[in-house]
Amino acid sequence: MVGVTGNTATDSAEKRLNELGYKQELRREMTLFKTLAISFSTMTLFTGITPLYGSSLQYAGPAALVWGWVVVCFFTWFVGIAMSEICSSFPTTGSLYFWAAHLAGPKWGPFSSWCCAWLETIGLIAGIGTQAYAGSQTLQSIILIATGTNKGGGYFAPKWLFLCMYIGLTVIWAILNTFALEVIALIDVISIWWQVIGGLVIVILLPLVAMTTKSASFVFTHFELAPGSTGITSKPYAVILSFLVSQYSLYGYDAAAHLTEETKGADKNGPKAILGSLAIITLFGWAYILALTFSIQDLAYLYDENNETAGVFVPAQILYDAFHGRYHNSAGAIILLFVIWGSFFFGGLSITTSAARVVYALSRDKGVPFSHLWRKLHPKHKVPSNAVWLCAAICILLGIPVLKLNVIFTAITSICTIGWVGGYAVPIFARMVMPEKNFKPGPFYLGKASRPICLVAFLWICYTCSVFLLPTLYPIDWNTFNYAPVALGVGLGLIMLWWLLDARKWFKGPVRNIDNQNGNV
Repeated sequence: MVGVTGNTATDSAEKRLNELGYKQELRREMTLFKTLAISFSTMTLFTGITPLYGSSLQYAGPAALVWGWVVVCFFTWFVGIAMSEICSSFPTTGSLYFWAAHLAGPKWGPFSSWCCAWLETIGLIAGIGTQAYAGSQTLQSIILIATGTNKGGGYFAPKWLFLCMYIGLTVIWAILNTFALEVIALIDVISIWWQVIGGLVIVILLPLVAMTTKSASFVFTHFELAPGSTGITSKPYAVILSFLVSQYSLYGYDAAAHLTEETKGADKNGPKAILGSLAIITLFGWAYILALTFSIQDLAYLYDENNETAGVFVPAQILYDAFHGRYHNSAGAIILLFVIWGSFFFGGLSITTSAARVVYALSRDKGVPFSHLWRKLHPKHKVPSNAVWLCAAICILLGIPVLKLNVIFTAITSICTIGWVGGYAVPIFARMVMPEKNFKPGPFYLGKASRPICLVAFLWICYTCSVFLLPTLYPIDWNTFNYAPVALGVGLGLIMLWWLLDARKWFKGPVRNIDNQNGNV
């Protein structure tokens, strides 16, 4: 047990934090509901499904998309349950990075935490970019419809303005994250109600407003390839790609773990927030997919470059067809698109919060260049403001190629998913192979079920990361090439080279900030 001089920890999670060698620095005032709100806001109802819905629908038709959500949810629950057990045992703000170090043991701990920390950092920062890009795309569609649609001479934002919207959202999130934690928590509480109420409105209202709805046989059994558009003729390959929307949407539930040092009773409430947010997104996500799919008027027309939304944003066209078809105006579609845009805004804000916490934790342990800058807390608000702005700056750099490349969103999405979900694999694998006697369980403990659950979770993560490296369009050329393998190969290669040449000599993983130790953890 680690002794703490001059500080008596009354919260169970704070006591465990002290045992692990960390003193309480961040303000522990977040309740289960607030933590759940931030976790759910990071996953979000709309932000994963909406931007990839059109492409996933096109690959293999509605049946593969609809049932793909069910399949992916089933395996994702194994990941969520495995992570909840670990979160209950290690309630620290470094979360995955800290878990990997302690679960892997003294020999492999530093390397495990190094890999996990950088994967997670890459995934989270790219995640800010995905929200900024998709939010800008939604705003682009709102402006186009509001100014007369593509058919009526509406204004379609050019690339330079698109980039300005992308940068603007990123900067706003960074500014908000420099305020007190209570402000962020309050906004995220608003977010959960925004998405729950907005989600219910869209799920219920959209099929009712649509002039016609597709049959159940179309939604649940219709399988259709689009080789003319995607270049893909293999049915199994098309189905694999149609699952991408679900795999991209179902992560982010670890956000609760990033805030455990700021959450009351985090060893109990952290797992509850992880599983609670996963349960909500499982049910609401499928309902949202069904609402969109049942409301399709003309499947082929959704992708027509001459349609009202220029064929670039399928959910926007579905909403437009439904409201304009019944009411002969697009006001309802614009309002619901604004609800969806709000989801991107809240999601980006939450991911910025999580990304900054991970950079702060890694900097605290001297794992980032110029760590002394990024680990500084704001003197008044006690938030890692320098880390916030570092994440924002890198995110903006990721978005600049949008001026020249049309496939930048594919690359950012793939980098985000592989980094974020790949970071889950390291502590889960370490938990699976470690001797059970070395694991100190928290209140949420799986017992003998732990290893089988971790095995399924680990294999699923490996599969998920693999499919996001695949080409998504054929034939492969500069306009269709998935740049994620190159970007990740270069980035991770440099990080591993840094480890081999230098970092392995001094990086030891999480650094204790309680010096007075009376025993071993």
